[in-house]
Formats: sequence, structure tokens, C-alpha cells
Amino acid sequence: MNLLFLCTGNACRSQMAEGWGRRFGGDWLQVQSAGIEVHGKNPRAIAVMAEAGVDISGQESTTVNPDIF
Repeated sequence: MNLLFLCTGNACRSQMAEGWGRRFGGDWLQVQSAGIEVHGKNPRAIAVMAEAGVDISGQESTTVNPDIF
């Protein structure tokens, strides 16, 4: 199963949702996030997720691409 979190800039909320989806989704779930625009990585989102034990620092801010999704 594929799960896509779509946001405007793919920098904070969708990145965090992707991190939680990866954490709890298991092997049966492919989780991705994307945005209408790319706003880069939000250091505060990375820090808050690290505090919760979820590393999202390796995720990239990406735009919606029909070839990928």
C-alpha cells in the first residue's frame, strides 16, 4: 500500500507525517511526502521529531511528480 502526505511546501507537517508513517507503517506500507512547491527542510521539524525518537533528517523536500506517485 502507498501513502502520500501532500502539503504546499513539503517542509514541515508532511515531512513529520511521513516520519510517523514510516515509524508505524511497517513493511507493508510505502510512505512518501511531497508538496506543490519545494520549501526545503525545516530544522525545527527535524529537531522536534528527533526529540520524539524519529529521524527525518534524511528525507528530502520534493514536489509532486506523477512519474513517482
